[in-house]
Amino acid sequence: MSDKSQSEQQKKPDVNVESAEEQVVDAADEVTTNADADEPTQLDTEQLQRQVTALANELQAERDKGLRIAAEAENVRRRAAQEVEKARNFALEKFAGELLAVIDNLERALQTIDVSDAAQNSIAEGIEMTHKGFLSTIEKFGMEAVNPEGQPFNPQLHEAMGMQESADVPANTVLYVMQKGYLLNGRLLRPAMVMVSRAAS
Repeated sequence: MSDKSQSEQQKKPDVNVESAEEQVVDAADEVTTNADADEPTQLDTEQLQRQVTALANELQAERDKGLRIAAEAENVRRRAAQEVEKARNFALEKFAGELLAVIDNLERALQTIDVSDAAQNSIAEGIEMTHKGFLSTIEKFGMEAVNPEGQPFNPQLHEAMGMQESADVPANTVLYVMQKGYLLNGRLLRPAMVMVSRAAS
């Protein structure tokens, strides 16, 4: 073999080594390039996640606000309905209070009539019919009489005008009613004036 051939064979490995080194450098450059390309993507993902979290919090806050507004609207509606109901139930309270004097006078007239007098009996019948018709009319508007004779004394509905000893009924029992009381739609319009029993000494 000539010196020229040996020299060419010795140079070939050098070419292969250089080619391998270039490939390693190229691969390293590619990895670096890919890493640099991935870094902005990762940063974008974190930023998007923060935005999603912020939007979710904002959405929840708006939902809570909407629920509070709906609850407040329901409370306003309920209060308005209660006020309307109260106004309807008690709008006639003053007027009804004035009618009580008429009822009292009719009842007093019936008590003073002598039933043994035939002439007065016809008058009594007319007054009694008027009285019953009057009571029927006021009952249609939510008024009712409080006539607690024989019942236990109730300070919320009755006004004691005095006390009297009695062995026939338990203590604190209404012996008789001097003036009837009245309720308007369950609300006290006037207490009944009563005489209350007490234990015999």
